[in-house]
Formats: sequence, C-alpha cells, structure tokens
Amino acid sequence: MIEEQTDTPKPRSSFWKELPILVGVAVLVAVLVRAFVLQTFYIPSQSMEHTLNINDRVLVNKLVYDFRSPHRGEVLVFAAPADWRNTPEGEDFIKRVIGVGGDHIVCCDAQRRITVNGQPLDEPYIFANDAGQHDPAADQDFDITVPAGRLWVMGDHRSQSGDSLEHWKQSQGDIQDATISEDSVVGRAFTVFWPFGRAKWLSVPSTFDKVPGPTS
Repeated sequence: MIEEQTDTPKPRSSFWKELPILVGVAVLVAVLVRAFVLQTFYIPSQSMEHTLNINDRVLVNKLVYDFRSPHRGEVLVFAAPADWRNTPEGEDFIKRVIGVGGDHIVCCDAQRRITVNGQPLDEPYIFANDAGQHDPAADQDFDITVPAGRLWVMGDHRSQSGDSLEHWKQSQGDIQDATISEDSVVGRAFTVFWPFGRAKWLSVPSTFDKVPGPTS
C-alpha cells in the first residue's frame, strides 16, 4: 500500500530578513539606471533661459546616443572640453545642437537668422526679456563647417552662453576648439520635471525639420 504524501509547509522568511535584500536590489537597480539609462541634472546658469531656468531639474536619457548620433535641435548634456571649464575639474554643460558633422552654418541672412546648409532657422526659443526684446541669433557674423564627429552647440540665452560661438571667437576661428566631440555627450535632456509648474517636454523645434543634409 502506497501512502499519500502531503507537502509540509516550508517556513517563510520573515519580512525583516528579506528587507536588506530588497533594499540592496533596489539600490543596485537605481545605480545601474543612473549609470546607464537615466540621470537627473539641475540647471546652474542662465545660458539656456527661458527654455531652462536656474534650478530647473531635467531628466537626461543616457542610452539614446548609444544607438544614434545627436540630431539638430536637441538639448543635450556633455562633458565640457578642458578650455570651456571654469575649474580644472570636469563639468557638465547643457546646450542646444545647432549643427552636426558636415553642416555649413552661417550668420547671418538678411533677417539676421542663422542658416544651416542654406536653410534659415526661426528660433522662438531664443531668450527674450520682460519687455519682449530677444537676444540676436549671434552677436558676430561667422561662416563655418562642422567637422565630422563633432557638434556646434549654442545656448538659448545667447548673450549669457559660453558656447560654440563664444569659443570660436576666443580661439580666433579654431573650429576644433569651437565644437564638441560626439564622444563627450552624456545624453539628451528630454523633459523638465521640477519645479512642477515648469514641467514640459524638451522637443525638437519644427524649424529644424526643414534643414537639408550637408551637401558634401
């Protein structure tokens, strides 16, 4: 005769024994997400006003550029070149991509607009003061071609931004000093999440849809 066997309930681990494991897993996941996927950054300067104001918090996608290069019009975070920094330590900057490798960028057309590959940019995001007076698209004429693998970046608050144009002037027209390497890009800033009253998506302005690819 075969006796029926019954399962004996196994003792359950107590909540307090499991808690350190759960906390450890949560911390590990958070570290991995921050290192490879998403990271928050705060805005310390006026250089992107009023798209981004001082003390705004943005969320940055650190994974997207593992699969493609940056696009014109995107707002991105990058490790600043040594001669862009205020201190010897590494610094992260945030700017808008105006041109990518091969782009011919000129300032300015008859309406004082920057052109990329012959297409003028209408830039509603450029800083305006309380009286509605906008910064100029650029405070100096220039005519450059972005080298392959590099980016021409500018702040939306043009008069307060240490960006590609500023370093082009300081270097007396050295295009390498004026541009940043795609390899230095940390990720794309895609939303403002704090303060709640300023929460918004950082989408690519439609003016960049009209820009043709470089001719050479």
